[in-house]
Amino acid sequence: MKKKLKVLELFHTPYVTPRGYEFKEEFADPENMYTERDVYEALLANGYEVRRLGLFNDIAPLLEEVKEFQPDVVFNLVEVYNDNTYLEKNIAALLELLNIPYTGASADVLLICNNKALSKKILRFHRLKVARFHTFYRGQKVWRPQTVKLPAVIKPLCEEASRGISQASVVDSDATFVERIRFIHDNMQLDAIAEEYIEGRELYVTVMGNKQLKVLPSRELKFGELPDDEPRIATYKAKWDDKYRARWKIKSVATGKLADGVAENLAEVCKRAYRALNMNSYVRFDIRVTADNKIYFIEPNANPCIAKIDEVAQAAQKDGMDYNHLIRRIVNMALANHASGHGKLNRAG
Repeated sequence: MKKKLKVLELFHTPYVTPRGYEFKEEFADPENMYTERDVYEALLANGYEVRRLGLFNDIAPLLEEVKEFQPDVVFNLVEVYNDNTYLEKNIAALLELLNIPYTGASADVLLICNNKALSKKILRFHRLKVARFHTFYRGQKVWRPQTVKLPAVIKPLCEEASRGISQASVVDSDATFVERIRFIHDNMQLDAIAEEYIEGRELYVTVMGNKQLKVLPSRELKFGELPDDEPRIATYKAKWDDKYRARWKIKSVATGKLADGVAENLAEVCKRAYRALNMNSYVRFDIRVTADNKIYFIEPNANPCIAKIDEVAQAAQKDGMDYNHLIRRIVNMALANHASGHGKLNRAG
């Protein structure tokens, strides 16, 4: 009888949970931990032996679980550690130190993608279009450089899931430009990035793979009945507040018709960006396509949300890949990457 693959599903919890905790109450709540629940059920459906572990602010349980369970692979869903998204990369780095295969992006890719300016610099170096931008670190002078035209979007430099982004993030004067940056510095205690607002359609493109890349059908964020005087950006509410989304009929759908050649160009530039960022698992690129069909990268999302209702799974389904197959593919990529040495310091290029 073939031995079952042992998978440790690892994720963040907002409170301490002991090893062996079953998350029955959390998984039963449709508004809570639905990604972790979806992945867990898919792992079981694929015939794996699965354990779950939530991390809050202590890595000792992870070390204990690895020593006792000896997983063949870790399904890494950790996006926050000790309420700090910037420490996401450190969990991946720890798994690398432990020499355990794990799903998703490597520690260095997470570092790059978490820093909006750093990822834009790399993409721009490879002649891929990004909006003009400037970074503002805490404790330094705040002003609007002439290289950044108005209107501009002001965001936290190193945050995810649109945290810190609202309609007030789009500014159209020097005064509001400075005010919003200071808001991020003072109220969120974070560095900031200002980038020119790109008018256009908001698309999400998932790329998967290592040697052979697969570009899934793109998704489009439709802003529905949002008032005409409101900028069309993916604010935190537009992404995560169901009541707000329902009120303004904001929804993610399969991308509507694009001009001739745009879909092919979109797939090609996303492959180039994936290679430029040295990715080897899966990513969702946030894209703007302008009225004259220019493609701008807003940001890469390494380890994006993969719940059944989210863009990656929906795009996979559109491509004929059911959810269990998607999760199995992600696991298999992790095993293949580890076997090939991808992610280690001596890898080429």
